[in-house]
Amino acid sequence: GQRTRAFLARLLLSDPDVLLLDEPTNHLDIRAVEWLEGYLNQWEGAAVIVSHDRYFLDKVSTVILEMLPGAYETYHGNYSAYLKQREERIARRQEIFESEKEKLLKEVEYIKKNISGQNTLQAKGKLKRLSRVVQAVEQIGFEAALNQKWSETAEEVTVTTSYFGVEEAERRVRALRSPVRTLPHLHLRLGSEKRSGDLVIRTKDLQVGFPDKFLFKSPDIELRRQDCAALIGPNGAGKSTFLKTILGQLEPLAGEVILGSSLHIGYFAQAHEGLDPEKTLLQEIDSVRPNWLPGQIRDYLGKYLFSGDDVYKKVSMLSGGERGRLALAKLALQDTNLLLLDEPTNHLDIPSQEVLESVLEDYKGTILLITHDRYLVDAVATQIWEIDTEEAHLTAFKGTYSELRAEREQREYEAFMEANRSKGTGQKLKVESPKTKVGAKKEERRKIAQLQELENHIAELESTLANLGTQLESPFVKPDEVVKIGKEYNRVQAEMDEKLAEWERMQG
Repeated sequence: GQRTRAFLARLLLSDPDVLLLDEPTNHLDIRAVEWLEGYLNQWEGAAVIVSHDRYFLDKVSTVILEMLPGAYETYHGNYSAYLKQREERIARRQEIFESEKEKLLKEVEYIKKNISGQNTLQAKGKLKRLSRVVQAVEQIGFEAALNQKWSETAEEVTVTTSYFGVEEAERRVRALRSPVRTLPHLHLRLGSEKRSGDLVIRTKDLQVGFPDKFLFKSPDIELRRQDCAALIGPNGAGKSTFLKTILGQLEPLAGEVILGSSLHIGYFAQAHEGLDPEKTLLQEIDSVRPNWLPGQIRDYLGKYLFSGDDVYKKVSMLSGGERGRLALAKLALQDTNLLLLDEPTNHLDIPSQEVLESVLEDYKGTILLITHDRYLVDAVATQIWEIDTEEAHLTAFKGTYSELRAEREQREYEAFMEANRSKGTGQKLKVESPKTKVGAKKEERRKIAQLQELENHIAELESTLANLGTQLESPFVKPDEVVKIGKEYNRVQAEMDEKLAEWERMQG
């Protein structure tokens, strides 16, 4: 963490035009990340950032590029805007796919009924066009095949000169797959079948540290059933030491930790000490489920994105993210009602972080969580335990991380005003309170959000126009549908003109 801060400081002092930052928040504590966010928000240059820190992306990004196998997707706005746009985009593509596939299947039914009847010539013509369209979709996808003229498509695809047989045409149409790209994700389940007592953890006159090093003292705090406390603080403050003290692995310097009744504890260690470097993945799961057959273990590991010969790898050969997934896989096999999690999102990609967040939100037990992932803290924590290294003291705050941050900013503002009053200069300082600043910033963000929403709507209308235009050019469209599609085209065009005018007014 210290090396990362020093490198960032040297980099920023060089006053570059473009910053290329690869996981800049890794190993930084929360205060250091907040400082970096503030710097980037004031900096006038451009930045390209690779990051799995969702809260950080929410604060600093204006465009999101999502990398997919062989392609990428562009989204305008921050991480929250990306989530909304991605969901809308996926739903729209799936709807178009299902609608177009249904049309193709109706064409197949027409061909089957008429290929040997009075309308045989028309049926053969439809079969020839259908053969051409299906081959194009198979090669370049539904979206590309539908959104351009056949003269353009013909340059990108190779089609056979002879058309399909009827059975072949039906088989190929039914085999067409949705263009929606989805990455494999964790299938994590955390059980909490056994109920603990209402009081889970209580401390009394507690002091944490090592025999030769005092770290911090804690007020008398309580963690009750189904609460989630997030333990935060600078690197080296003693967060992991506190967890080990709760587990009884370290003795407190003074005072005591009192655990409630009927507890079944699951522990996720930051350094994954529970994994044996010399064991294979199969052996690690077998140590928890000795009655499982190798095939069952392979199927289970597949839910955590391990496939094929991965299961024979030794733990020592795994990356940080792979070790994290394996540790979660072992944790999920325990029936717990208290989770002690030390940096569980470290090295996990964003889809895996989202799965973990969802699972923790639904968990019926109690959670004590150490993390620098503020997005996760905001989503699941009901209270924040923060270690102040200068005061060597832990403070318990009931509420979310965002509420804690707002309260801290208000205190800092009040301290600043008091310091200026005590100077006795008689000068009236015009200083905006954080609430006033927040109000102004909120208004500015609201305008930006409105503009962004308007641009997204215009983009959707453009996409709809393109789809309607493609339908009008389609060889399969029926005469009575042309009028209906034409009216819809004019309506969408008029709406888009109106939105473009509104956009120009807002820009002005």
